Amino acid sequence: MLSEILEIPTRAWDVLNAPAKSLPLQVPYLGMGSSYFAPLSFKYMGIDIHPEMASEYVNYLSINKKKPLGVILSQSGKSSEALWCTALFEKYVAISNDMEKPLSHAPNVSEVFLMMAGEEHYSSSKTYINTLLVLFKGFGFDPSVSVQLLIDKMAAYEAKGKEMAEQVFELLNNNQIQDIYITGSGPNIGTAMQAALIMSESTKRNFNGLPMAQYDHGPKETAKNSLVIQILARGVSYERTLKLTETIKAAGAHVITVEEPEAEEHFSILHNSVPFNFMAYYLAQKMGIGETFTVGGKVTEVV
Repeated sequence: MLSEILEIPTRAWDVLNAPAKSLPLQVPYLGMGSSYFAPLSFKYMGIDIHPEMASEYVNYLSINKKKPLGVILSQSGKSSEALWCTALFEKYVAISNDMEKPLSHAPNVSEVFLMMAGEEHYSSSKTYINTLLVLFKGFGFDPSVSVQLLIDKMAAYEAKGKEMAEQVFELLNNNQIQDIYITGSGPNIGTAMQAALIMSESTKRNFNGLPMAQYDHGPKETAKNSLVIQILARGVSYERTLKLTETIKAAGAHVITVEEPEAEEHFSILHNSVPFNFMAYYLAQKMGIGETFTVGGKVTEVV
């Protein structure tokens, strides 16, 4: 798991230097888990796309009518819900980490965007960062400065993740925590959901990822004896997040913040998720958890 996380900069550099190709706008972007959270981040940058969970789109929104074009994301290229959605479009663009898997080979695939993240057996680390980079490039952004910053700051992100793991382990060990939340705003809503996913998979504890403002609308009443990890970025919600931190601290919450102050809010999504990868590894290690996937596999295939 640790070796996969440490490979993030190398794999990010690979996709950064691949030829740029444009992604379509005003169409559905369908995925599950990390492959849903990544396009959701771009929706909150104002990019005109329509991210949906593939499962709910195929079951409730497709309305038995084919659309001309869509984008389907699946890191494995074989998750069931993603494959179900291939029949819902006359043509679709595939974003995947494996050219050999079914998502990249249906007759109606118009183009394949490769994540170029290499093999990944644990929670999404390399593949999530590379999905974001594929989307950045596909929507006309130049993420090169942020990739270099990512390379330069990996040691700092590992130190931050290890520090958070130690803090959380101590709180859990002393039975001081009843609820755990990870919050973000705008583009970092996807980051919060991604962080909660990898933390839950790796530690077998329930981490809830949600928008900061949604937490402010009720769940903050559980602040006493809770842990709230607030993802910060210099944007319109920054001051509100700081004020909320003080409010819930006063109500008895334990608060940790994650922020990359050198990154603009849009690009902060490339940075803010990485400390959680390290935190997941070190916390699972402290908790004596050896396997990431014990109830199911890394790839969800519905039978």
